[in-house]
Amino acid sequence: MKTPTSPSHLPFESRRDFLRKLGLASTAAMAAGVPRLFAEGEHKVIHPAAKADTCILLWMAGGMAAPDMLDPKRYLPFEVGLSVDKILSTFPAIDTNVDHIKLTQGLENLAQVMDRATLIRSHVQPDLGHILHSRHQYHWHTGYVPPQTVAAPHIGAWMAKVLGPRVPAMPAFIDIGQRLEDVGEKEELKAFHTAGFLGSEFGPFLLPFPDQAVEAVRPPREMTPGRFADRFKHYKKLVEKSPVGRAGSAYQRESMMQAMDNAYRLLSAPEAKAFDLALEPKESYDTYNTGRFGLGCLLARRLAESGARFLEVTTEYVPFVHWDTHENGHETVKRLKGEVDRPIAQLIRDLEERGLLDRTLVVVASEFSRDMMIEGVPGSNARDQSRAKTDVLKEMVHYGQHRHFTGGSSVLMFGGGVKKGYLYGETADERPLIATKNPVSVSDLHATIFHAMGISPDTAFDIEKRPFYATEDGKGKPVLDVFG
Repeated sequence: MKTPTSPSHLPFESRRDFLRKLGLASTAAMAAGVPRLFAEGEHKVIHPAAKADTCILLWMAGGMAAPDMLDPKRYLPFEVGLSVDKILSTFPAIDTNVDHIKLTQGLENLAQVMDRATLIRSHVQPDLGHILHSRHQYHWHTGYVPPQTVAAPHIGAWMAKVLGPRVPAMPAFIDIGQRLEDVGEKEELKAFHTAGFLGSEFGPFLLPFPDQAVEAVRPPREMTPGRFADRFKHYKKLVEKSPVGRAGSAYQRESMMQAMDNAYRLLSAPEAKAFDLALEPKESYDTYNTGRFGLGCLLARRLAESGARFLEVTTEYVPFVHWDTHENGHETVKRLKGEVDRPIAQLIRDLEERGLLDRTLVVVASEFSRDMMIEGVPGSNARDQSRAKTDVLKEMVHYGQHRHFTGGSSVLMFGGGVKKGYLYGETADERPLIATKNPVSVSDLHATIFHAMGISPDTAFDIEKRPFYATEDGKGKPVLDVFG
């Protein structure tokens, strides 16, 4: 029995259509009954032995251009009058501490930890027609192409549900760096920052500003502990007495109450200290402090040390900001490299020094890559959204990867049993820079991550009398070659 999906070739007209259909899925999730492990007939799930206890996803939100980051190609510097179709990379390649792996200029710190990494250069995404970041980010985070008839859980929610928390007081799923208010496409972002049908108990503990994370585990300053406890008790009673239809199904309501209990318990737990970056030695704090993302990496390290199961740290998706480079791409990526290079490398070193890297899977990924010429993949009907349309370079804003490219992107993995200093897959040396060897789909990449964490990719829950799988239709296959 298959979970109904939205075929990628069907027309998808607008963001409004996306939201309307996701709203229907959310309503269905609220009304759904208790999700139970699916075990019908011959469906027997055998979980692999876990290679990691914790997963940290470092999310480059907005489309990280592989040719300007982890997969350098032929480089031509900026020059007025230069033909755009000749340019593949806008940064020169640099050596790493692995002879057969090169990165691009600006990633000198990452270059020195590549001997701990597996680099996948052949990650591919489907052609979803008109490219919306929200659709591709939903697909990457849940493994399902939206819209769905049931709200699909985030990959972190799967881990929270199947594996449970490592430490009782520490939230199993923590999201760092993404605001869900006061940003563009906030409703679309909310659609995949959720546990879906699994229930609120397994959803993300949201910390948009890492330097303020400690405030999330303290009662409001204006309240005494007794007053706060009394208010919590009364609020919980309101939820308990709310009509089932208003608060979702009975299961969803119970899950919400459990999430509230978990959050309240954290307030007085020793693990709350891990949220306080003021307790970090100044030298360490300053090393990470390249901005919100860098401090997010520091917070993730502290929380992983204290027992978090799944952490996502994002550069934050805001339309036309950060990695969403529709113009002035070179200068924007140069700035972003300064924000991500040192913190990622330091996170790997710190985990290694603390003896945690072997049992922590760190994944650096994005929803797709970018190209200077091609939108989507060759032959795609996707609308060109570049704001720097020109045949020749006239000014610096034209220099950079301004179009979405889904034919070949890069994923960097550390720890969690992956090979060290290993390169998997490749893309073409000339445009189109599509994956030419060992392509890895979203389903197979998820299966690989689940495999490292000890979860079978065909794990399924019975929801609305049909199975919903951890990877689409349970068909994701882990890339076993990347493991040592």
